[in-house]
Amino acid sequence: MLDIRRIRQNPQELIEALKNRNSTIDLSEFLEKEEQRRALLSEAEALKARRNEESKRIAQIKREGGDAQPIMDEMRALGDEIAAADEKLKDIEEYVNQFMLRLPNYPSPTTPIGKDDTENVEQRRWGTPRDFGWEPKAHWDIGTDLNILDFDAAAKISGARFTVYRGLGARLERAIINFYMDTHAADGYTEILPPYMVTRQTMTGTGQLPKFEEDAYKVDQDTFLIPTAEVPVTNLYRDMILDGKDLPIRHCAYSACFRAEAGSAGRDTRGLIRQHQFNKVEMVKITKPEQSYEELESMTRQAEKVLQLLGLPYRVVALSTGDMGFSAAKTYDIEVWMPSYGRYVEISSCSNCEDFQARRAGIRYREDAKSKPQFCHTLNGSGVAVGRTVAAVLENYQNEDGSVTVPEVLRPYMGVDVIR
Repeated sequence: MLDIRRIRQNPQELIEALKNRNSTIDLSEFLEKEEQRRALLSEAEALKARRNEESKRIAQIKREGGDAQPIMDEMRALGDEIAAADEKLKDIEEYVNQFMLRLPNYPSPTTPIGKDDTENVEQRRWGTPRDFGWEPKAHWDIGTDLNILDFDAAAKISGARFTVYRGLGARLERAIINFYMDTHAADGYTEILPPYMVTRQTMTGTGQLPKFEEDAYKVDQDTFLIPTAEVPVTNLYRDMILDGKDLPIRHCAYSACFRAEAGSAGRDTRGLIRQHQFNKVEMVKITKPEQSYEELESMTRQAEKVLQLLGLPYRVVALSTGDMGFSAAKTYDIEVWMPSYGRYVEISSCSNCEDFQARRAGIRYREDAKSKPQFCHTLNGSGVAVGRTVAAVLENYQNEDGSVTVPEVLRPYMGVDVIR
């Protein structure tokens, strides 16, 4: 959620930010309602102050034996006025609050301005895509031929965009999860194993609701399956005032993730790239404002580290304003090389949300006992998507005879060197 005082002081800043995000949100009615809200609030406070003063006067008159009835009659009428003002204020405040929940974050000044992903800015590359010398296969064909990925069985029991992992396929998925969690934990991230179902308030706290409710899997009216572990892990600190000396807080968490993919019809319909259910290791940080951009760089390097250890070629891009997520102020995507696509495909996204989620979730800190609480900054990043890693390993480590060499760092987890 944005700071409403910042909007009032500089509405043009937000108008420009929305334009850069390709947003069609019109602020005119909202700004009018906000002015009405402030005027009504001032009016209601003045009426209540008058009532308090008159109540003291009534008490004084009664103590002195006088007749306070005329003033009491006047106060009953004033009470009706106050009730009407409060009701009108409640309606306008509900409109303002709901509108604020649908406003995206301000982009960082360092975020590239652009209309979509074609204007993302490449930062660096690591590794060289392999020259096979023969026509490499797509991961869905590799997995099917090796009988380690079963898309037909998944479609039978669950529908489209699901996968059954079999044998060494299931072991590869589990090996990658353990490798990622072990690596991040060794680098100072505290492990969390969160619930996979959360409340409406929890989803609202990190920005998934109300705007993206159609993309969420709803269990009932107020319970949702998580789209990412960022949601429960960030909300561990909801409505808390943290001690500044404990920041930054760094967590890593494995979870299954559930997404309706409502806007992705026809995209990546085969394979593991865009599934309704997938596994992911997530990194989450709670920081002071002055720490957050340094922590974003270190989080991105951490996601890069696991890909380097796996020997998977990748590139890092800074997302443009038109491609960036709702809650983010700045985002780096890490894209892994996929031979079957002939291009780099997103495998990790690392974002600094600044104080946007902290305002929604009430996450604050104090420097010391005498200091005024301030809003924290929150960050999240894939550390990384597990199914997409399986796809990248199968494609980049495939052999001409149809087998797949297991990356060296995964062999202690797998117990085999080659998947045949």
